[in-house]
Amino acid sequence: MITIKQKGDFKNTERFLKRASKLDISKILKRYGEKGVAALAAATPSDTGNTAGLWNYEVRVTKNTASISWTNSKMAGSVPLVILLQYGHGTGTGGYVQGRDFINPAVRPIFDDILREAWKEVTNL
Repeated sequence: MITIKQKGDFKNTERFLKRASKLDISKILKRYGEKGVAALAAATPSDTGNTAGLWNYEVRVTKNTASISWTNSKMAGSVPLVILLQYGHGTGTGGYVQGRDFINPAVRPIFDDILREAWKEVTNL
């Protein structure tokens, strides 16, 4: 036979969960969205600066998730130009331009900072 005994209550757990449910992570993501735009603009290879100046971000928060997306509206035909810069592309004359990984190094510190700050927010509830 198994017997389980419990003393006390769940007051601390309930208080933590109540405060956690009111946490507004969108404020953190918006701040880092702007930092990400600046980092991506600074890292974008450019001849004219047009592509670097077209970075933007979007924060989406639903009941169960929160996300941040960075976009660039400069197009090369039907493809975002930054994708061609990042991964490389063929030329109209049969050549190939090697891609350059500039996006990942630019946003990696942003992701690390988001993680650190979000964890701090959750653990300080």
